[in-house]
Amino acid sequence: MRVVFAECSVEYSGRLDAYLARAPRLIMMKADGSVLIHSDGGSYKPLNWMSAPCTLTEAEPSEEEAEIGVEQVWLVANAKTNDALNIKVFSIIEEMEYQLGEDPGLVKDGVEAHLQELLAEQVELVGPGTRLIRREFPTAIGPVDLMVKDRDGKHVAIEIKRRGEIDGVEQLTRYLELLNRDPLLAPVSGVFAAQEIKPQARVLAEDRGIRCLVLDYGAMKGTDNAEDRLF
Repeated sequence: MRVVFAECSVEYSGRLDAYLARAPRLIMMKADGSVLIHSDGGSYKPLNWMSAPCTLTEAEPSEEEAEIGVEQVWLVANAKTNDALNIKVFSIIEEMEYQLGEDPGLVKDGVEAHLQELLAEQVELVGPGTRLIRREFPTAIGPVDLMVKDRDGKHVAIEIKRRGEIDGVEQLTRYLELLNRDPLLAPVSGVFAAQEIKPQARVLAEDRGIRCLVLDYGAMKGTDNAEDRLF
């Protein structure tokens, strides 16, 4: 990756035309060929960018450009479209280059697979006496996250989401309609479990006789210490 702090202006041409007036900015040129132009604000989003694959060509400024102080002209062209960036560099403040190498990728914590695994191990959070029958219980329209039996021996289908919304309730409703056609399983009740359940989803679930269960991921994982809480 090449990182350049420079005073520059930027002209973009392609699907539309855009212009960034002369100002100090950060220019990032990644190994995959993408180019991103940042200011000291706007969070993570660049002011302008060119996605890979693209090529960068450095050229001498024209006489007119040199007269206004342009020292270098960087032309960034996309290999698949007519999109282009014309970066006019008035001065380079600082520059560095470093090979980052292959990135192992982002590992997300608290995704639905983790919640399913933890709830399967701590299934009594659903209710005292609950026991696990199977994770990913198969049906003709897809697997139910958890199938358990309550203390009375009745089947309970559990749908797990990180954020519980109406779509999740509808999904569990379809599973329950199908499962309750099987005389070996019926009656099957439902539990909608999530770290956060939207009010509309809760209302819909309760209207359909589905119980809602809010999951405390930190406590389930063992990273939430009650002694550290203020309340």
